[in-house]
Amino acid sequence: MPGQLPDSLALLEALPIAIFSLDANNNVVSLNGAAEALLGISRAQLVGKPLSDHIAADSPLFQLVEATRAGSIAVGESDMALSGPRLSIEHAAIDVAMVNAQTGQVAVMLQDRDLEWRLAQQAVSRDAVRSAKAIAAMLAHEVKNPLSGIRGAAQLLESKVSPSDRQLTQLICEETDRIVGLVNGLEVFTDSRPTPMAAVNIHEVLGHVRRLTEAGIGRDAQFREEYDPSLPPVHGNRDQLIQVFLNLVKNAVEALPLHGGIIQIGTRYRPGLKVSEPGAGARRRLGLVVTIQDNGAGVPDALKAQLFEPFVSGKAGGKGLGLALVAKVVNDHGGLIECDSQPGRTVFSVILPIADPRSEGS
Repeated sequence: MPGQLPDSLALLEALPIAIFSLDANNNVVSLNGAAEALLGISRAQLVGKPLSDHIAADSPLFQLVEATRAGSIAVGESDMALSGPRLSIEHAAIDVAMVNAQTGQVAVMLQDRDLEWRLAQQAVSRDAVRSAKAIAAMLAHEVKNPLSGIRGAAQLLESKVSPSDRQLTQLICEETDRIVGLVNGLEVFTDSRPTPMAAVNIHEVLGHVRRLTEAGIGRDAQFREEYDPSLPPVHGNRDQLIQVFLNLVKNAVEALPLHGGIIQIGTRYRPGLKVSEPGAGARRRLGLVVTIQDNGAGVPDALKAQLFEPFVSGKAGGKGLGLALVAKVVNDHGGLIECDSQPGRTVFSVILPIADPRSEGS
């Protein structure tokens, strides 16, 4: 048929993976539709133009291209950050292969793995929550009961020892109470009962959280809101969502500088992702993103990989249970949570499922 692509070209055009070829000067020779969408610019504006117009010239991608030309072999990188005027990918998989050694033409295959990486991080958080459940169950059985006996014995001794020695018995009571409090904080991870869900107005939740914070520790902070008022309700539990965002906003307040502290709360729509609902076979649309941003010092690099694990904290005297609990609640909602932090800008993003009006009557 006239205008029909040859089978090989039609196959490349149908692939959801971005593929393009470069000449010896790294000008774009050809590309498929997925590459056009990824780079965010039309094919007519790409062909014949330097790739460095669209991907930063100092990107390691160009080192892979040169290594391929130098050795006439295929090379690849499984995790690379890419940036450009219309492109921002934190985790890209790239393969470069030789097309024509005489002319220096190479083919580049590029996959955006940001979502895959986020889902993997979420799986790590779920594993950490499961570990916390096992620890809490063990502590409740093996530690709380003996502690009750220790505290009771200390109270009996208190009436029989001299006043100077009562400080020791009181110290025993205080320390046992502290340990019991820590165990009680962990027991929330052992609650496996189904969470009652309904359609929730996320902006009402965030407004409530802001009012609570401004009336307490956040009264000196400057709050900014960037909401999309057209967003539908989320599928969630109002009280638990308040707990999640109150914890995140409280952490943001505590990270602020002494002067000029700003907390920005935003919502936006994010299409194209469905996940299985916990405990069911249903798949829900993850389309609503809530961001909590602060201009504090940022999360220390040493903590970033374990940020949502229990007992991990950068605060003096912190127990490291707050963000682990946040991760558990978000996971119970079938959502995702991630953190992007650098000095002066830390953003926690919570991606939540949208309520289905056909099943929730809203």
